[in-house]
Amino acid sequence: MTQISTDIGKGFVQGQVGRGERLVSESMTNSEIEAMESQWQMKTYKRFPLSIASGLGCHVVDTAGHSFLDLYGGHAVATTGHCHPRVTAALHAQVDQLLFYSNMVSLEVRARAAEALIAASPEGLDRVFFVNSGAEASENAVKLARMVTGRKGIVTFEGGFHGRTLMALSAAGLPKYRAHAVPLVSDHHVVRFGDVEAVEKLIKGGDVAAVFLEPIQSLAGVRMAQPEFYRELRRLTHGAGALLIYDELQTGMGRTGTMNFAPRFGVTPDMVTLGKGMASGVPIAAVLASEVVAKHVNYGDLGTTFGGGPLAAAGLLATLQVMDDERLLENVETQSAYLFDELRKINGVEAVHGLGFLIGIRFSGGARPWHEKLLERRIITGLSDDPDVMRLLPPLVLTRADIDVFLDELVTIGRNLQ
Repeated sequence: MTQISTDIGKGFVQGQVGRGERLVSESMTNSEIEAMESQWQMKTYKRFPLSIASGLGCHVVDTAGHSFLDLYGGHAVATTGHCHPRVTAALHAQVDQLLFYSNMVSLEVRARAAEALIAASPEGLDRVFFVNSGAEASENAVKLARMVTGRKGIVTFEGGFHGRTLMALSAAGLPKYRAHAVPLVSDHHVVRFGDVEAVEKLIKGGDVAAVFLEPIQSLAGVRMAQPEFYRELRRLTHGAGALLIYDELQTGMGRTGTMNFAPRFGVTPDMVTLGKGMASGVPIAAVLASEVVAKHVNYGDLGTTFGGGPLAAAGLLATLQVMDDERLLENVETQSAYLFDELRKINGVEAVHGLGFLIGIRFSGGARPWHEKLLERRIITGLSDDPDVMRLLPPLVLTRADIDVFLDELVTIGRNLQ
C-alpha cells in the first residue's frame, strides 16, 4: 500500500505514489513544472513559456511572481475575470453544501441556473440540456437534429471548428484537424463559408437534418459572413424542414456584446451550443433548444453523469448574476468600440475582425512576432489557424486602462518590427 506523509508547514506532500515522489509543491519553478508535465502527460498544445499560479480580474501571476495582462482569458473562459469574488464565494458555498449528485435527482441550484440561463437566452430557445464540454454539446446537438428530423445529413463550413471528438472533427472545416479523425463519421458535408447556393443544393437533396455553423469562425481567424447569409440559412432550413444550429461556444455568454450572437440579423436558430466561459472556469456546456426540438426528447434519449452538476451550476448562476449586476454587456460594447478604433490606427495592423471581445487582428508579415513580443512584455494573446491573425478573447471585465497598456505596447512593438 502506498504511503504518503504530509508536512503542512512546508506546503508539500511527500511520499511515493506510482513513480512520482513530490505530488504538490508551492516552490516549483516554471521549468520544473514544464518538465513534470512533459514527463507524465500526453502532448496537447504547445504551451506558452510560463506557469500560472494565480489570477484576479484580467491579470494572472506566474510562479516567479510576475503579473501578466491576460487578453486570452484562458481561451474565452474567464468571463467574469479570474477568481471573481462573487463567483468564488458561490463555489465555496456549494462545495460546503453538496459537491456532487447526478441527474438522477433534482437539484435547486441546477433548477435556478437553468431558469436564469433561459431567461438570458434568445426568445424561442426555451429548454436546456447541460453537458460538460463544447465538443459534447456539438455531439448532442447533431444527435438531436438527426433524431428529430429522421435524416442524416449535416452541413458545415470550411473554417468551422466544433471540438475534438470524432463527430465534431467530422464536422470541422479545417483539414489538418479532420485528418486526425479518419475514417470520418458519414453524412457530413463541408461547404464554403458564406456559400448559400452550395447549402441550397444539398438541402434540395432531401436528407439534410441540420446546418451547423459557428456564426463567427474563431479558430479560422475570426471570420464572419454577410448578414444575408445567416438570414438565407434560416429561410432554407425552415423551408426544407431541416434545423439550424449555431455553435456559440465562443460567441455566447456576452462575448460579442449581446448575450448570444443569435438573434442578430433577425435569426433565431433551432439550437444553440454553449460552453467555454459559462461558469467562469468551471467546466460546463449546454445545448439550448426550441420547444419544437425539445418535445421530441423522451426519457433515456439523452444522458450525462456530470453535466449540470451542483458545482458547475453554482458557477453558472453566479456568472449570470455578475454579468447582469455589473452590466458586463455594456462594458463589452463600450470598451470594444474604443479598442477596434484604436487598433486600426496602429502601423502594421491591416484589419480588425470580429465583434465585442472576440477580436482578430490581422498583421502584415504575420501575427506570431507580435504575439511573442507581447508575451515578452507580459501580455497574453492567442493565435489562430490563419498565420496573419492574432486573437483576443479577454474577460468581459476588461478596463480602458488595461486596453491602453496593450495599445501602448503594440505601438512600441510596431516601431521595432518595421
